[in-house]
Amino acid sequence: MFAYYFELALRSLKRSRGLTLLMVLAIGFGVAASMTTYSVFRAVSGDPIPWKSSKLFVPQIDMWGPTGRSPDGEPPNAMDYADAMALMRAHRATYQSALYRISPSVVPADASKHPINVGGHAVYSEFFPMVDMPFKYGNGWTAEDDTQRSAVVVISGKLNDKLFGGENSIGRTINIEGKDYRVVGVTGDWNPQPRYYDISNTGGFNSGSEDVFIPFQRAIAVSMPNDGNTNCNEVPAEPGFVGLQHSSCVWMSFLVQLDDAAAVQAYRQFLDGYAKDQQLAGRFGWAPNNRLRDIPAWLDNQHVVPSDTKVSLLVALGLLVVCLVNTAGLLLAKFLRRSSEIGVRRALGARRSEIYAQFLTEAGMVGAAGGVLGLLLTGVGVASVGWVLPRDIASLARLDLSLLAITLAVAIVATVLAGLYPTFRASRVQPAWQLKSN
Repeated sequence: MFAYYFELALRSLKRSRGLTLLMVLAIGFGVAASMTTYSVFRAVSGDPIPWKSSKLFVPQIDMWGPTGRSPDGEPPNAMDYADAMALMRAHRATYQSALYRISPSVVPADASKHPINVGGHAVYSEFFPMVDMPFKYGNGWTAEDDTQRSAVVVISGKLNDKLFGGENSIGRTINIEGKDYRVVGVTGDWNPQPRYYDISNTGGFNSGSEDVFIPFQRAIAVSMPNDGNTNCNEVPAEPGFVGLQHSSCVWMSFLVQLDDAAAVQAYRQFLDGYAKDQQLAGRFGWAPNNRLRDIPAWLDNQHVVPSDTKVSLLVALGLLVVCLVNTAGLLLAKFLRRSSEIGVRRALGARRSEIYAQFLTEAGMVGAAGGVLGLLLTGVGVASVGWVLPRDIASLARLDLSLLAITLAVAIVATVLAGLYPTFRASRVQPAWQLKSN
């Protein structure tokens, strides 16, 4: 029967080409607008490490007191050097790492080539298993390398391609800021968005590369400067990088892995105990005001999803609703204009369910055509979001198979839903009235 209904729907759509075109355009533009904004919203609001995000936590310590808190009482979203080192020494988590952003220069072995400016982080060895870093060659360094401040480095596959032509470079050396570092690992495809491990410096989204990872204590020892944000509640007493370490300025991120609820509770108690110890020592003159949030809660607290994308999504969904209402009105006019045809079919024995099936098939065909148009317009929209959104966010929008399937499904389902009332009205046509009047 579906083939019969399909043929009837096709004939009907051909008889009203102008009306059909209007409905297809309405559905196409409405679906394209909503799916384009959804592609951006999906990218910025997704869980960057869904299989592990509930085990990764960001601790916050209130080292500034009431005068340095945000209006809602939140402590700083980063750490100073003293507190970060105290947490590292205590080692109360399964894995943990302090980290800060670096931007050194890599000098190629070929003297004819210019130095390469790269981005990356100074981290501890536990950072790699904590974030499930994929490796193409080798692995991260060891805890002993942390302690010995070894001149080792993990580089990205992209940098490996530039320096070594993509070959296995484990054991080879690269010159970073005038000093030789031994390559111990080459990362695979890894670019989590949002960058949950360093929200304070990236804001969640950053198009900069993560080409080098250097042992934290090694970077401190050679005074590799911080390339991220530095916030101070008072001017450091000493100048330079050493003065930054001795100050109360916050400039580094901290990430821990806690495997179960008991570990989370124990770590909260540890943070409160640490803050009380600092209070007794005279460093803090206020009661503990710590925070410990997992990655989803941390991203929400830091408002990583831009408000612009939320507003744009709501506006686009509103446009889709308007388009569906218009489509429902056009379908209602189209179906009721065929009352005489419906009356004849009913008089010949067609059931209301068959009338329903016929007209819903027609609505579905309109939706499918609108969906195809919506796919094309969505592709144009995704390619053009950079005109209205920041580049770092716009670059995350992708037109993949899942988005294509969702776009087509939304168009068909939405149009069928819009056609329910017109189809209901059409199925209620009384055949006796139509035969008598005609």
